[in-house]
Amino acid sequence: MMKHHFTPQTRRDFLKNTMALGLAAGGADLTMKAAYGAPNKDQSRFKYSICNETFGDWPFEKAFAMIAECGYRGVEIAPYTINEYVTKIPAGRRAEVRRLAERNGLHVVGLHWLLAKTKGFHLTTADADMRRRTAGYLGELARFCADLGGRIMVLGSPVQRNLEPGMSLEQAMQNAAETLRLAMPACEKAGAIIALEPLAPVDTNFMTTAAEGAKLVGLVDSPCCRLHLDCRAMATESIPIPELLHRYRKLLVHFHANDPNRQGPGFGKLDFVPIMKALAGINYRGWVSVEVFDYSPGPERLARESIGYLRKCAAERP
Repeated sequence: MMKHHFTPQTRRDFLKNTMALGLAAGGADLTMKAAYGAPNKDQSRFKYSICNETFGDWPFEKAFAMIAECGYRGVEIAPYTINEYVTKIPAGRRAEVRRLAERNGLHVVGLHWLLAKTKGFHLTTADADMRRRTAGYLGELARFCADLGGRIMVLGSPVQRNLEPGMSLEQAMQNAAETLRLAMPACEKAGAIIALEPLAPVDTNFMTTAAEGAKLVGLVDSPCCRLHLDCRAMATESIPIPELLHRYRKLLVHFHANDPNRQGPGFGKLDFVPIMKALAGINYRGWVSVEVFDYSPGPERLARESIGYLRKCAAERP
């Protein structure tokens, strides 16, 4: 059998072309599995997941059982809920978390809050050494993500990306792109995708619109760097959410469902019927993941009512 040896450039081009074909067409099986995880085996159009920090200090076994009971098929992990630094999470603990998820019929979608609780890492800093350390840590996160069986790494972490005093947005974009490009080989090897997350201006002063997120994706220019869109953040833009979803559909790899009031979908005034219709209209195949910041209604109510509301909205017909 002939062996093919890829140079870094040709290998990157091969991955880029394969991913582009999958995202644009709704996906070759290989590409879809790499980007989105297990195929949807039930009768619903969408695959629903929820972020694990919603359950506070619940043991993972209890939280995962509740997540599955509510009807979710996936769970998204905030690394700090296991340890502030993934480099301190041993192989045995990684395997245990994955087993607990699988035992409850759940797929570990991936990670978010990538740099939360850490020190010494920053995406846009003028400090080149710190950017290199950050890229190295993103590589460690990619390996951790793969160990859990995940593929998506949502890069929000507002504190670790804010512009330094006097830094222009353009310079910050260049710095962030350099940091992310350094992390791409590790992501490619692990099969992980960094999903850039635009956030609301109240949370950060860098990458606060979908357009800026798309621009950074273009600067990185790798199939392992795509776009993530979040309802709370998109609600701050002048462009309606359904239009943003259509506009950036070819870059979209992950989606967070939440309300501008920081609670779950259906707990505020944001109407998800047109949002779910837009996701269906663009043939979105990724996860619809519930992310909450205000846990006051309680984890069980948030989990049950959020997925119930999303399913109801997805079932609405014109």
